[in-house]
Amino acid sequence: MAQNIKGRGAPGRKWMLTAPALIIILAAAAGPLLIVVVYSFLTPGAYGGVTWEFSWDSWVKVLFERDLFGDELTLATGNLTIFARSIWLALLTTIITLLAGFPTAYFIATRPRTRRDLWLLLITIPFWTNLVIRTFAIQDIIRQEGLLNTALIKLGIVSEPLQILYTDTAVLIGMVYVYLPLMVLPVYASLEKLDRRLLEAASDLYARPRSVLWNVILPSSRSGLIAGSTLVFIPAISTYVTPIMLGGGKRLMMGNYIELLFGQGKDWPYGSAVSIVLMTIVMAALLIYARAGGPRGGAHG
Repeated sequence: MAQNIKGRGAPGRKWMLTAPALIIILAAAAGPLLIVVVYSFLTPGAYGGVTWEFSWDSWVKVLFERDLFGDELTLATGNLTIFARSIWLALLTTIITLLAGFPTAYFIATRPRTRRDLWLLLITIPFWTNLVIRTFAIQDIIRQEGLLNTALIKLGIVSEPLQILYTDTAVLIGMVYVYLPLMVLPVYASLEKLDRRLLEAASDLYARPRSVLWNVILPSSRSGLIAGSTLVFIPAISTYVTPIMLGGGKRLMMGNYIELLFGQGKDWPYGSAVSIVLMTIVMAALLIYARAGGPRGGAHG
């Protein structure tokens, strides 16, 4: 009986031991989010901050803008352009890193075990350098007098330098370079666990390489592909440094826009509303990836 009483009290003691950590985590995660939500429904202060007066204006300005000479509402094309650019560049970055990262990860996973560590070291070397320095390196490569244009002119491919810097293409190149390792590592982790006997069995059954790829390799590495896509898309859509340096401040993305609203714009409620829109997009992406990564029904022979 004493053992039963002791066993019943164990869950209570566990909750008491974990309660401080849970409270801290909830306060650190939910507290700032709650502040942002509350601020989005207030009135902006004259010199930053907020005035504690309820207002829907910040949420209205997310999608609409008022006419200067009346109260007519029109679509905020500037905001929609920034939102669309952020989503589009993040999707392109995810797709390109996936197309480049999967063959790279497969190559590393099929090397002898004694050599895999060297290849992984080469993949992780960029993380040893500050993001700003890496972005400066990309900037120096794609500028008009940079390495890329110089090579293209000497090869006779173009007659004059291409204007790549300060365009969406430059931002995309920088984001792909920055986030490519985040795609390679999870995909490699899943491919490393691939049972090679499945490939041998497919070969014995005279399966073509394309069929082996679609029916054996890709399904077996699905978890890594989803994890890599998540790790790339989420930071890509909210990136800040790359659009500033490679876009020249003219190709704003949501991260830059939020900083501009809180900083120079001094419109904290509006910045809070846009921040919640960004978090909503991220949460939607997480739900989609989680749904795609869930177990699939059906029997497999």
